[in-house]
Amino acid sequence: MHPRVIEVTERLIARSRATREHYLKMIHAAAEDGPARAKHQCANFAHGVAACSGEDKQRLRLMDSANVAIISAYNDMLSAHQPYEHYPEQIKQALRDIGSVGQFAGGVPAMCDGVTQGEPGMEIGIASRETIAMSTAVALSHNMFDAALCLGICDKIVPGLMMGALRFGHLPILFVPGGPMTTGSSNKEKAQVRQRYAEGKATRDELLESEMKAYHGPGTCTFYGTANTNQLLMEVMGLHLPGASFVNPYTPLRDALTREAAQQVTRLTAQSGNRVMLGELVDEKVLVNSIVALHATGGSSNHTLHMPAIARSAGILLTWQDMADLSEVVPTMAHVYPNGKSDINHFQAAGGMAFLIRELLDGGLLHEDVQTVVGKGLRRYTQEPFLDDGELVWRDGPSKSLDESILRPLSNPFSPEGGLRVMDGNLGRGVMKVSAVALEHQIVEAPARVFHDQQELADAFQAGELERDFVAVVRFQGPRSNGMPELHKMTPFLGVLQDRGFKVALVTDGRMSGASGKIPAAIHVCPEAFDGGPLARVRDGDIVRVDGTKGELKVLVEAAELAARENAQGLPVAFGTGRELFAFMRASFSTAEQGASAFTTSLEGLK
Repeated sequence: MHPRVIEVTERLIARSRATREHYLKMIHAAAEDGPARAKHQCANFAHGVAACSGEDKQRLRLMDSANVAIISAYNDMLSAHQPYEHYPEQIKQALRDIGSVGQFAGGVPAMCDGVTQGEPGMEIGIASRETIAMSTAVALSHNMFDAALCLGICDKIVPGLMMGALRFGHLPILFVPGGPMTTGSSNKEKAQVRQRYAEGKATRDELLESEMKAYHGPGTCTFYGTANTNQLLMEVMGLHLPGASFVNPYTPLRDALTREAAQQVTRLTAQSGNRVMLGELVDEKVLVNSIVALHATGGSSNHTLHMPAIARSAGILLTWQDMADLSEVVPTMAHVYPNGKSDINHFQAAGGMAFLIRELLDGGLLHEDVQTVVGKGLRRYTQEPFLDDGELVWRDGPSKSLDESILRPLSNPFSPEGGLRVMDGNLGRGVMKVSAVALEHQIVEAPARVFHDQQELADAFQAGELERDFVAVVRFQGPRSNGMPELHKMTPFLGVLQDRGFKVALVTDGRMSGASGKIPAAIHVCPEAFDGGPLARVRDGDIVRVDGTKGELKVLVEAAELAARENAQGLPVAFGTGRELFAFMRASFSTAEQGASAFTTSLEGLK
């Protein structure tokens, strides 16, 4: 093992000893002998099985059959989740075939960031993750189940499902993906049309045609954003079947993997004599593995919020510094849009997860001795699924990359490090994803131009006010201010200015995901402006230094002068389109570094 991986793992274990012990006590207390439904009062049990078929009722009465909860984020608004419409019946039949039972335990909400970008609905994005966690808990609260299957893919959905499922960590739980849509127009073409539209050189009809060619069918959007990063991390954490993440929907192989997932989770139950609890599976080593894979592939910076929140749900105190320290020693092995020109289907064809995991294991960067949903040891995930005369089988994945412009071995990486920086200085702490930012653009020192929302920046661009070097300070976009919406609307404008030769950067307490792309962006800055953080005291014209090579985030103003300034006030609280319903949650959100979670204190278990 690489000494840095060992070091980070050991300090994570030491830091989390008390909270992890508390968590494990909780799930072990819930893992009583025998199926929980056996202890229900007769009326409770009768309610729980009233709508089942006679055959399923009899199986559930006998207690030697596994009852599997199905929790789904299906809706038609997310192309990635649309195929889930057909999963429950497939799963139920697969379970009947082996003498077990599946019950649809509950649906969870699932908003599409692609639809809500720049719209009011984006302001409830992080709150939707917390709502999904609570909805998962409600679904499992009937205490009728021996195991669960979680059906979710996209941005806040998988983290929310994980956070909720881990509170029922005494159950075996397996995540069931749906796969990416087939490749449409190239990412390069899509980005070019967006930028041309921002400059007024393309019509809205041209933009719409380009977007609909890119997002054209069922399945996950094919760029390497938060949704596909979720899938990659679930697989390297051992919560998917091996090789399941990036098989296209509505294919025989996809259907076979779904059936196998349903049957495999029953092999992890108490009835099987080999119970594998989710809460024990997701330990410090597994979390370190997820961060290593995140860095090796240039995954979404949203996971600097989601992984600490997930970790705390299991009693583990993961920090940004842990993540950054791993980034220093994990080479970048993949270039998938927005870090490259290719999409996730190309990544899969070049070698995909099997090649990636083999390289990281052989290089001593992943813990191999971890529990997975298919047994002990991560080496099993160097295999790929195939159909052999209709039967699902696994065989060894490729030992060499089939396209090193997309996926490279550790011996020839795109970069010697993973590209995540903790940005620190007198403006606070944030993160920067530098994997997509050219080295010559990673350092910007220029006057600040302050905005209180992304529309103000767009209006200034259209008015020709930004034709110069500047650092855009977009504040009052943090979790407690307005729910921390993603700020993708600014990306084309800043990209245009950089292409025109200006040195530009972004500093914000909001989110950008991977969509900041080629622009140096210090994001998730905390303390946020709403809480009186230093961003609230920046003024137009202040010189701001953003150094992605050293992790510096500074305003070049004397400390006494900065401290003496009054805090600026943000825009009035927005109402309408449901945002007011989440005011109580915004008031409870932790800092971005703690996961921007309403549950942080309670999940640590000791406060």
